[in-house]
Amino acid sequence: MATQSLIRRLPPVSVMIAGLVLAIMLVLVLFAPLIAPMDPRDVSSYSLIDMEIPPAFMNGGDPRFLLGTDNQGRDLVSVILFGLRISVVIGLGAVLFAAVLGVILGLVAGFFGGIVDNVVMRIADVLVSFPTILVALLISGIARAQLSAETMLAWAPLVLIFSIAINEWVQYARTVRASTMVEVARDYVRAAKVIGLPAGRIMGRHILPNVMSSVMVIATINLAGAILTEATLSFLGAGMPPTYPSLGTLIRIGNQFLFSGIWWIAVMPAAVLVVLVLAVNVIGDYLRDRFNPKLMAR
Repeated sequence: MATQSLIRRLPPVSVMIAGLVLAIMLVLVLFAPLIAPMDPRDVSSYSLIDMEIPPAFMNGGDPRFLLGTDNQGRDLVSVILFGLRISVVIGLGAVLFAAVLGVILGLVAGFFGGIVDNVVMRIADVLVSFPTILVALLISGIARAQLSAETMLAWAPLVLIFSIAINEWVQYARTVRASTMVEVARDYVRAAKVIGLPAGRIMGRHILPNVMSSVMVIATINLAGAILTEATLSFLGAGMPPTYPSLGTLIRIGNQFLFSGIWWIAVMPAAVLVVLVLAVNVIGDYLRDRFNPKLMAR
């Protein structure tokens, strides 16, 4: 019986595989400068003689370039590793920013209620009425128009993080607000108010730990969406500059050569993006089911 109970608690095979894939990708992200055969940010390492070489497993391939080279002679393995790093960092940054902002506003709205709750929720309703990609394109366009090329190059990651997160905090705020309103009605919160504890301490030390499980699930699920949004913006030319390519930028560049037989420039980074998003989605779905009380009771 104990063995059967342990087996039931183990995650499904698909989740374990997704976790392994995600762990490997995170290792590649962390150690990309050490693993990559070349630094794609170094223009002096480009070799036009080696441009558009097919993957090593194809006819005409070169063992030096496992996945081939792009139109600038850059090793695709190196470019994909650095592109994966940028995509993951921007996705994580956007999720973190949105989660912190949404949790704070949700706690404040749910705890104080009244006019504070109405203002926060009406702002959330307005933002939800606009598609995330449209808001991100608008903010990115304004930043490009107002900032010089050099400044925009330096601030591009932060602009992207803000552009993606500004619409995503609403889901966190609504979830935390609903959970906070439930917690406020409980005896331990009423007792804390009676003895005169500050509102910030009540929210931070007593209510916040009880709502974090939902926040973690939402953050995991939204990570895949944030990575895809960044890839979409970069594909449309509103994301990272070509000198600091993300996976979306690589797909956009490779798309120009897709029907000329040089398919690997677009397909290889697209395959990595699909695997990354799929792994995050599988883990997010598992966490959502795991923390669902109705499903846990089965």
